[in-house]
Amino acid sequence: MKISVDFDKCKSNALCMAEAPDVFEVREDNFLYILQENPPEELRADVEEAARVCPTRAITLTD
Repeated sequence: MKISVDFDKCKSNALCMAEAPDVFEVREDNFLYILQENPPEELRADVEEAARVCPTRAITLTD
């Protein structure tokens, strides 16, 4: 699984971080960081939920 974020769409609202804190982080500079572009399979459910709750649909997952 590979994670992509359209940073032009991302508003760094941290909803993804709440769902998958091992993968996404919004830092003090108010920017989103991807901690693991290719997270392990055991994080798939969390990452899929993070993509689902993203209000701007900025997160894309590919296999």
